[in-house]
Amino acid sequence: MKNVHVGILGATGAVGQEMMKILAERNFPVASLRPIASARSAGTAVKFKGEDVTIVEASDSAFDGLDIVLGAAENDIAERFAPAIVKAGATFVDNSSAFRLDPKVPLIVPEINPEDVKWHSGIISNPNCTTIVTLVAVNALAKESPIETMIASSYQATSGAGANGPKELMAEVEAGLRGENYEPKVFQYQIAYNVIPQIGGEQYMGYTSEEMKMQNEGRKILHLPDLKVSCTCVRVPVVRSHSVSVVLRTKEKISVERARELIAAAPGCKLVDDLPNKVYPMPLDTSDQDLVYVGRIRDDLTDERGLNLWCCGDQVRKGAATNAIQIAELLLA
Repeated sequence: MKNVHVGILGATGAVGQEMMKILAERNFPVASLRPIASARSAGTAVKFKGEDVTIVEASDSAFDGLDIVLGAAENDIAERFAPAIVKAGATFVDNSSAFRLDPKVPLIVPEINPEDVKWHSGIISNPNCTTIVTLVAVNALAKESPIETMIASSYQATSGAGANGPKELMAEVEAGLRGENYEPKVFQYQIAYNVIPQIGGEQYMGYTSEEMKMQNEGRKILHLPDLKVSCTCVRVPVVRSHSVSVVLRTKEKISVERARELIAAAPGCKLVDDLPNKVYPMPLDTSDQDLVYVGRIRDDLTDERGLNLWCCGDQVRKGAATNAIQIAELLLA
């Protein structure tokens, strides 16, 4: 791979920081790195490969001379600067949801649909973190026999809400131990010792925006336009790594034994499935690495073509930063 000039839009956030870490880990061929953030952070420095790199203020001219820009900012920022990035001649690999459903923008999980990178026009979207974790887990099954329906319940870590999510969880635990109250700022309610069955605002027939992402994005990534998905997303008092319970029905029956074989051989997956010995995926085991662990594979008792499984994956890494850098690697391959 040739060395390329890389920018990170939103470099001071949790995902932006993780992108820098993973660029170094994967020895991505960085000729130069340009961290880009708000005026508030401009002029300060971040570490990349042990060296201080000065943050540049986001502006239309901030992308001149770059080959790839990794987006780690919110929708409004992505929409504001996407035209300038493309005009500068760079490819924008965007982690926001701004362009995911645009028919002119590829939505890519490299283990699933790497060929879609070929038809980009300057912008490529990174899917939602829960979508990535779930689809990596089920992709090998979909290739064996198309998935017709999928029911997913996600158990999403506090870090999915940004760096302040785990801080609020810890602050609430500490306040509780002192017998004090803590007023939530990040989440709608106290998250310590609690679960909150809402992530995102209501979008469609009582489903939240987070819940609709898996349905809409899954169809596009798997190339299954008729895929039907029903999803419930829940915030849980876990620091890192999302978990998802999946019930799926395939066109042709896949046995439990065959499902285990397929998942064990699938790129990006690790089969962790031995219930008698209490071996199954858990957030603590899957944090700070890039594989999606899959286990609890069993026949669905309500549908003869159904399978149940449980998966866990680090939503900051594979669910965001690593997936974006894998897309960048596809661009250079």
